[in-house]
Amino acid sequence: MITIPVYDLLVLPGVSFYFKKDMFPARKITSEDIGEDVLFLVLKEEKDRKDLVPEDFYPIGVSAKIESIDEEGTVRVTAKTRVSLSDIEVTEESITAEASILPDVDDLDEEEEKEHFARIREELLDFTKNFNWGMWARAMILRWKNFDEVACALAGYLSIPWEEKYELMEENSRKARMEKIERAVYELIAVYQVGEEAETAQKDSNSQLYRESALKKQIEFLQKQLDEMHPENISDVRRFETKIAESGMNEEAKREAEKVLNRMKQEGKDGHEYGMLYDYLDFVTSLSWKPEEMVPIDLDEAEQILEEDHYGLKKVKERIIQQIAVMALNKKQSGSILLFVGAPGTGKTSIGQSIAKALHRSYVRISLGGIRDEAEIRGHRRTYIGAMPGRIMEGMKRSGASNPVMVLDEVDKLAKDYGGDPASALLEVLDPEQNSTFTDHYMNVPYDLSNVLFVCTANTIDTIPEPLLNRMEVIQFPGYTASEKEQIAKRHLLPRAMESTGIQPKELKVSDKAVARIISEYTAEAGVRGLKKQIDTLCRYAAVQLVRGKQKTITVSAKRVPEFLGRNVLRHDRIMSTPQTGVVTGLAWTQAGGEILFIETAFTKGNGEITITGQLGDVMQESAKIAITLVKELYPDKAEKFKENSLHIHVPSGAVPKDGPSAGITLVTALSSLVTGKKVPVDVAMTGEVSLRGLVMPIGGLPEKLMAAVRAGVKRVFIPHDNVQDLEDVPVEVKEKLEIIPVKKVKEVLEQTLG
Repeated sequence: MITIPVYDLLVLPGVSFYFKKDMFPARKITSEDIGEDVLFLVLKEEKDRKDLVPEDFYPIGVSAKIESIDEEGTVRVTAKTRVSLSDIEVTEESITAEASILPDVDDLDEEEEKEHFARIREELLDFTKNFNWGMWARAMILRWKNFDEVACALAGYLSIPWEEKYELMEENSRKARMEKIERAVYELIAVYQVGEEAETAQKDSNSQLYRESALKKQIEFLQKQLDEMHPENISDVRRFETKIAESGMNEEAKREAEKVLNRMKQEGKDGHEYGMLYDYLDFVTSLSWKPEEMVPIDLDEAEQILEEDHYGLKKVKERIIQQIAVMALNKKQSGSILLFVGAPGTGKTSIGQSIAKALHRSYVRISLGGIRDEAEIRGHRRTYIGAMPGRIMEGMKRSGASNPVMVLDEVDKLAKDYGGDPASALLEVLDPEQNSTFTDHYMNVPYDLSNVLFVCTANTIDTIPEPLLNRMEVIQFPGYTASEKEQIAKRHLLPRAMESTGIQPKELKVSDKAVARIISEYTAEAGVRGLKKQIDTLCRYAAVQLVRGKQKTITVSAKRVPEFLGRNVLRHDRIMSTPQTGVVTGLAWTQAGGEILFIETAFTKGNGEITITGQLGDVMQESAKIAITLVKELYPDKAEKFKENSLHIHVPSGAVPKDGPSAGITLVTALSSLVTGKKVPVDVAMTGEVSLRGLVMPIGGLPEKLMAAVRAGVKRVFIPHDNVQDLEDVPVEVKEKLEIIPVKKVKEVLEQTLG
């Protein structure tokens, strides 16, 4: 069997075709081949014979026979039947295939076919007369016997793409094929009428539909030509068609985008939904859908970047390097979701930028503080007016990549109300088992977040829901020591402040003692945010002096700090100058770092009443009651004092709310001092929760509390024995300045303080 690959040639059963002998390069055709079977193989796209592969052919072809060969070498071939192809093989010499007959479904009434054929032939005859196609065309039309001959003869003129022509060959139903051919021919006539006439009166509603279809196709064709000639003026529809095709979307997203694009075409620019549809397509096509190539990770470079950008934070950096190393080995995103917890200004957010820089990835930060509505995470459904994507997908768009480092800031400040629970919505985002198919309500299609490196930050874990907290690995950011703050100020804060104010390095010198004074007298924090503000203020003051020309160079010494920053309004609590009965120094943790606080107790004339002041929370009031009970048990001979007098417990400052269990042993010691009349040394401080059995229980925030103790002048600190392991997180310079005494029972504290 002779095989003929054809492209853009409509071949239907019962129609004759004429070829030159050179259409059969594989063999020489002679008169002996008359009656030989021929198989038409239909190509999907035009290709050279040497480049053909089996996948280039459609699954349906047409079998035919060679009818005659004239003296000029013209071969007449008549198509017989459609065939289903399988096992196509392509070699340099030949193309072979298995063919099985694919019969037509004879569902076309003969009289109906004659009626439609007579009408379309009459239309074509009028068409040739009106458009002066000549007698040759009229004679050809009169020779046609059925719709298949009409379609094959006019195939080169029809304004439909090759794929639709193939659909005519693929159609099993004769009736459906006739209707498609009829529609295509009427569109052909309408195209010529549109090109030649300014306005044509339509005879019936069907002809109007044909004309409209022809106009749309012609407009699309012309628009495409214009877009290619003037890319800067490309239409919205054409631009989105191109962006959707090139985006690399998954199949579900592509179907949704094409569906919205079709609605946008129908709406037109004056449609009331056009803007909403445009915004949706603009958003989904702006996302990065294609997986990013994994950039080789240089661990030494990553360490260097972290060291350059952040001073201190040794343990934090070690954990980040471990995460990066795991990713380098796996060649993909892996490891835990990191949750950085610490006081404001300790570098939680900025270290996310350093991670992105080390991994050569995009960086995006999303603030979650105060979010109450779940839609802020998952997006709004497009049925609502003013619908918007959620912050996660908006961040993905801003990053311009599918694998950014995304910092979710302030996860401890998520709220919950009638709008839903945003913390629950984050569960899907941060779960590696679920986020590969994260579905934003606005997009309504899945998006893969599994390649995103999520980093979360919080000031405290107390307000984070347990299910969300379980998905993250908590990494504590301890406060900076005074010496660390000095280094940060000199290496980072001061150079940046001078650069932002336009001061040259030779124009301003700030001494180490001046920096130390700013830290000790003008800031009260665990981080360096307040320090940055003070240094910015100093540089702005210096800028004024330089611009006025009063000085060409400025040197700031410790004595001159008030000149630049004004009077110091901060007052750090210091240890008492002399010990007092019933007063003991405690240690407290706040979101701004550690602080010391004094537990003050006093007896007054009365009948056993207990007064507690200082805005103590429920937990601290419970600690006070436990302390009273313990002291009565420890000093039974002094129990009458509680009956004969009224007890007043006060924790300054009265305007500042305070809560937490860590003042337990401090309260017991202060009350013990009160009933025994013995004084606790002023350089002693303590922290620890206490139980009714007299046990000292562990507490949190130990590094910050010990740094506060050093700052206040404390020499000895009592801590719970169970917190000894937390001393690893305490800077060496802090531990060197303190005598840290772990205790298991309250009696141990009383023996070493009161004797």
